[in-house]
Amino acid sequence: MDQHFTRHASKGDVDTNLNPAIAGRSALLACLDQQTRLTGNQWRVITAAILGDMLEFFDYFVVGFVLAFVVGPWHLSFGQSALILLSSGVGAMGGAIVYGRIADRFGRRKVFLATVVNFSLASGALAFTPDHGWVYLAVFRFIVGFGVGGLYCVDLPLTQEFVPASKRGLVGGLVTAAVPVGMLLGSVIAAFLSHWIGWRGLFGVGLAPALLTLLIRTWVPESPHWLLSVGRVDEARRSIAWALEVDPCTLPAAPAPIRRMQVGMRDLFSYPRRVALTWMINLTAQTGYYGFLMWAPTLFVLQLGVSPARASFLMIFVTLAGFSGRIFFSILADRIGRRACGAMAGLGGAFLLTAAAFGHATTIGTLSAFVSGLILANVFVDGAFAVVGPYSSEIWPSSLRATGMGWAYGVGGLGKIIGPLGLALIVGSSNVINPAASLASLIPAFGFLATCYLVAGLSFLLFGIETRGAALETIGE
Repeated sequence: MDQHFTRHASKGDVDTNLNPAIAGRSALLACLDQQTRLTGNQWRVITAAILGDMLEFFDYFVVGFVLAFVVGPWHLSFGQSALILLSSGVGAMGGAIVYGRIADRFGRRKVFLATVVNFSLASGALAFTPDHGWVYLAVFRFIVGFGVGGLYCVDLPLTQEFVPASKRGLVGGLVTAAVPVGMLLGSVIAAFLSHWIGWRGLFGVGLAPALLTLLIRTWVPESPHWLLSVGRVDEARRSIAWALEVDPCTLPAAPAPIRRMQVGMRDLFSYPRRVALTWMINLTAQTGYYGFLMWAPTLFVLQLGVSPARASFLMIFVTLAGFSGRIFFSILADRIGRRACGAMAGLGGAFLLTAAAFGHATTIGTLSAFVSGLILANVFVDGAFAVVGPYSSEIWPSSLRATGMGWAYGVGGLGKIIGPLGLALIVGSSNVINPAASLASLIPAFGFLATCYLVAGLSFLLFGIETRGAALETIGE
């Protein structure tokens, strides 16, 4: 017996007034929550999820680099370029909703594998894009996005359902921290390999490593929470034993199966507070984040008078700050709680974006206050996703967890459209996909982005339901 695992739940851990089947189910799941350290098998699940997210977002963002290669030679119009860019985002919204619902009906593991196959094969197909085939490119980018949105909304619930409550905030945040790593990987490969392998090769690179995730997933069992929710109790017991690296016979006896009740969208909306909260924090966070990423490099060029190459170099530090923010809030979530972390990230991001805008012309010695302000702001702006994503998953009952997460992320995806549209209205641009940044519009534009994070922070503070340290089964009640 590993010293970090208590074999049996004490009688005080389970309400004896419960239905015997429910009490037995709670005792079985309590074995996970009593851990003080994660096992090797649990770290394998976490690593697989991190790797999957990193590779999927590499695939997702690589089109931005590819478009730079083809927009001139293909003589693409503004509308054609916009359709290519938007296709993956629209696909991600649909994939999150559809795959999330399927994962609650047919299991996390099967759907995880399906999403990886989805975006891997679609990315590989993009390597065969014909010259001037912008329609082909847009269609397969939609399919890639469909898989990407689905994977993010399935691997978070799957990972959370394999770890104890005391580690759930940390683990969920670490999985989301893979997203900026995938973006950085795309930047590095595009910068150093595109000369040798061409833009089609960039898509081909996204195929091979993504398939490695399939090899890892073949030996990871189904989520014990989902198995119990559908009455497959013996499999759930074996799944928990695998995670804890113990003999199934050492665990509490499996409870009698509970007849599964069919759940649908009506059941999701029976939790109106959770629907409103998760939709709002995802929508405002994504709106602010994508608007920020869109304008930051251009504003560095305009404000500092540097070359685009130098601005791209400065964005590396902004990205690293965002990654550190995700790690920071991952650790903090299990210490001070999700509500406090979400409020801190939202309100901190709003304050620092505003401060950076008003101090954009200021220098501290030889250091630009604007650059340092945006680097610091991204600790909160990007770091917020270490709370927003995992929280949008864990707040739901097991039978609705992936569905709730999928709808929240899917609705939040509208932020990829609302962000550029809001900035276009502020600067009076007819380009609602990628409005040009200007110093004259810096303060009102950043005021718009800061307002998004202000709303997100206040939503957590005023309407958040604390989940720190709570068993997943009790959160869903």
